[in-house]
Amino acid sequence: MTEPIQLTATAATHPIPPMTFVVPDGFHALPVDSSGTERAAAMAEFVRGVYPGGDDALWQSTAPFYELVTEAMASVGLAYSAFGIFALGTDGVAHCSLSVAAYTSDHNDPDTAAQGILAVLASDATNDARWLDLPCGPSVASITVRELTLSPTVTTNGKQTTLHTGQIQVHIPFPEGLHTAVFTLDTASIDHWDEFCNMMTAILQTVSFPVSADEPAADRQISDISV
Repeated sequence: MTEPIQLTATAATHPIPPMTFVVPDGFHALPVDSSGTERAAAMAEFVRGVYPGGDDALWQSTAPFYELVTEAMASVGLAYSAFGIFALGTDGVAHCSLSVAAYTSDHNDPDTAAQGILAVLASDATNDARWLDLPCGPSVASITVRELTLSPTVTTNGKQTTLHTGQIQVHIPFPEGLHTAVFTLDTASIDHWDEFCNMMTAILQTVSFPVSADEPAADRQISDISV
């Protein structure tokens, strides 16, 4: 595990309280909280982390693409966005994306807020919506697996291809109200779905809303997300 990631963003109407979480090694965070020359420097570091065996030509050619991706992620209000790349020995890599955002949620009790979120998500038959008791408080997970049909114009072999993707999205009401955090993991490496479910479970166990830097972590265990 890496060092805890702390988010302290500012909404249009009021500040978002601090929230921390930890992700495993293998995640490469896009610099969504940077701009200008700071973002250029952060992007140079990012592409070197994603392609550690590359060279200047590769890093310089890919940096503009990821800079556009970063701008798009930042423009929709994501507080954290990262690509997870995990080596499979001689079998290539498994990959996923992880994002964290916070939206305004006018609630006084996180339990009540979570119950409302569960009711909304469960009303969609395509969602596997379930209640989670996290160490940081109540939350709601929504799990979906979809089949996509790719046109021959976008495949490497020029043939129509079927692609399966999975998404885990978890809504966590802030304990003091006013905001709800949303963690979203997407992957097309569906052969490793169980591993990604376990990974998301581990990340959610680390979510904390600290009052101070010395606040101890909660001891409760999260329910498993596996399907």
